Amino acid sequence: MVLMLAPRAVGRGCPGKMRVYYGLLVSVILFQCAHARASSLSMAFVYPEARRNESVVDDYHGTKIHDPYRWLEDPDSNETKEFIEAENKITRPYLDACPVKADVNARLTELWNYPKYSCPFRRGDRYFFYKNTGLQNQNVLYVQDSLDGEPRVFLDPNTLSEDGTVALSGSRFTEDGATFAYGLSASGSDWITIHMRDVATGEDYPEVLEKVKFASMSWSKDNKGLFYSRYPEQTGKTDGSETEVNRDQKLCYHRLGSPQADDVIVVEFPEEPLWRIGAEVTDCGRYLIVSPVKDCRDNLLFFADLSKQAEINGKLPLTQLVFKFEADYEYITNEGSVCIFRTNKNAPNYRLIKIDLHNPAEENWETLIPEHPSDVLDWASAVDNDKLVIHYVRDVKSVLQLHSMASGALMQTFDLDVGSVVGFSGKKEQREIFYHFMSFLTPGVIYHVDFTKKPFTPTVFREVEVKGFDASQYEAKQIFYSSKDGTKVPMFIVSKKGLPRDGSNPALVYGYGGFNINIQPSFSVTRLVFMQHFGGVVAIPNIRGGGEYGERWHNAGRLLNKQNVFDDFQAAAEYLIKENYTRPDLITIQGGSNGGLLVAACANQRPDLYGAAIVQVGVLDMLRFHKFTIGHAWVSDYGSADDADQFRNLLAYSPLHNIYTPKEGSPQYPATLVLTADHDDRVVPLHSLKFVAALQHAAGAAPPQTRPLLARVDTKAGHGTGKPTAKIIDEHTDILCFMTQALGLKFVK
Repeated sequence: MVLMLAPRAVGRGCPGKMRVYYGLLVSVILFQCAHARASSLSMAFVYPEARRNESVVDDYHGTKIHDPYRWLEDPDSNETKEFIEAENKITRPYLDACPVKADVNARLTELWNYPKYSCPFRRGDRYFFYKNTGLQNQNVLYVQDSLDGEPRVFLDPNTLSEDGTVALSGSRFTEDGATFAYGLSASGSDWITIHMRDVATGEDYPEVLEKVKFASMSWSKDNKGLFYSRYPEQTGKTDGSETEVNRDQKLCYHRLGSPQADDVIVVEFPEEPLWRIGAEVTDCGRYLIVSPVKDCRDNLLFFADLSKQAEINGKLPLTQLVFKFEADYEYITNEGSVCIFRTNKNAPNYRLIKIDLHNPAEENWETLIPEHPSDVLDWASAVDNDKLVIHYVRDVKSVLQLHSMASGALMQTFDLDVGSVVGFSGKKEQREIFYHFMSFLTPGVIYHVDFTKKPFTPTVFREVEVKGFDASQYEAKQIFYSSKDGTKVPMFIVSKKGLPRDGSNPALVYGYGGFNINIQPSFSVTRLVFMQHFGGVVAIPNIRGGGEYGERWHNAGRLLNKQNVFDDFQAAAEYLIKENYTRPDLITIQGGSNGGLLVAACANQRPDLYGAAIVQVGVLDMLRFHKFTIGHAWVSDYGSADDADQFRNLLAYSPLHNIYTPKEGSPQYPATLVLTADHDDRVVPLHSLKFVAALQHAAGAAPPQTRPLLARVDTKAGHGTGKPTAKIIDEHTDILCFMTQALGLKFVK
């Protein structure tokens, strides 16, 4: 098993948190700008006059909803392209006018330039690891013949495009380590192509597997074929700039060295066109575990006995194990026909269970490791033949343990500081593991455990240092505050030590709150610059909707409970004000994807609480999100406007449908920067375009609205994954410059 941080929900096509691993996400336009900082808070804008088509009206269960910017849903129309150009023409000068832009960019670049590593992992008789020397656009995969051998480049994605916009996206080695299957994505799209490489020669096989998205990859144990999921051919574009619904995914089998045209479909569910099909060959190689999913939670389970297939040349006979979409089931390992799964069936904090594939009735399932009353069993991995490494989340902090595979008994707990295990490598047949620890003030430490030596004592394999960062000057603490309904919500607060509590500090509040995703401590160069040079306070509330406290926490912030998420976030800002960390006009709220929804909804509901809002690739049209690309999968968290009760709930908070016009005596909107990108096929750009058009129309010309309402539309970029370092630094420079301009912040060198 190699764990590299990405949340499971993201792999399923769900709105993922913006990656913060190494850093953390035609009209005449008049722009008037005095470059002096003193006037930056009162710049005047004439926003693009986006055409309003008042004839577009939808009837939702008897309620008429106007959608005047429906035309912005067409990414290929000249009118949409002209609107994007017009938006960038007023945003770009505002950001470029920031008097400290060069300083911000230089400091971000300087601090970003430190080496970053993944955990080493062994495949066959070689070790591999990912490394970025500092400012490389993409991480490079290295190989070495032994753990202390000389590393050499095995695959460098930076050579595949001049601007670094081609990125690795998913990979899998054969059991013998002789062949490497790897996915490549372009311009941030979720679409990938799968390539195969001979490890010994470094040469690629001629075939390329296309039309792949949200794919599982798993080799047969004879090392001759790859199970992978793909979509059928479709009309129009499939480059990440289209909006068509993704449907009819198939599980295919590819024989190494043959063209994709010869691949066979082994599993499909034609009566369920919106299902995505995951598959995993068991550790023993005998079984194929098939796990269809239709939303962003819960899956079914099937298996096929590969030992009964002399040749894989068509549909595999499946035996069904789980018949209802009511829980998650994740294959961990197996002994013979007895498989271990991680599940939240009757266990909101998850447990490990045993299912005998030859006797699979639910009444015969056994609990191996029961649900913990408070800690969330986040993942598990089989190691050293008869052991399990278990990762728990305890009050949003990582706990790493070693358990017996036979009995489930706890063998030992590995000591960790307050922070997160962000990477792990280890396999059942190997006698060592590596794990990667990170915190707000720890850039990264990779530990090694050798199971041939007792006691099983972790040793530091590699420790990362960031030049110009002294952790002793900062402090990170966790507090618990009360939300609107009295629920206690944890929040991390990070700042320089001795920061005055006089309400004068700018604060950056980051949130997500959805899809069972945990927001645990991580190191961020951008946040460091904000704290070090702007005297800022970083606050990360672990609001409901996430998975920090298991499925109960998740359920408390989804569907009809979604308002709890916004209440929690607003209460976090109120806490910071009450405790004199900051004041409303110095608070910036930030979130991406589902977190973009969070920020936009809170700006609508409580504009008085914030000075600025950073809305990154947000889900903003809650009545139509399910009609584009993979949006239909998000119904499990949001509900659907096709349902009358859910429609009323969605309409109550949908950012696009709750924009208001500030009146005299009422609060104006916080300064708002809406970010999207032309190849985001996860949360398609139309959400951001319609929202900013409506926001500028309703609020832009209102006399009380003196703060800017802007959009930044990137090119050759997507939802965030695979974004090259140069683009990340540029984006984060713009965000900090926007905050500087809008809030009158001071950059202190």
